[in-house]
Amino acid sequence: MDIDVVRVWFDDWNIFIKTNTNEVRGHLLSWFPRLQMASKSSLENFTLSPFGIHWVELDEDLSFGGFF
Repeated sequence: MDIDVVRVWFDDWNIFIKTNTNEVRGHLLSWFPRLQMASKSSLENFTLSPFGIHWVELDEDLSFGGFF
């Protein structure tokens, strides 16, 4: 699955991604305890790869495929 994510953002309860085709998907942060307990600055300190989102500080990875 080739997914081109152009934006990642959070609200108080969710993580969202937006693709280059303007499709928006989200997950509850409660599904990921490390993310749910993280500070806003830690959540925003991620890197993107062709496959997903990685937080070095939190030792957490989410695949883009998991959003679909």
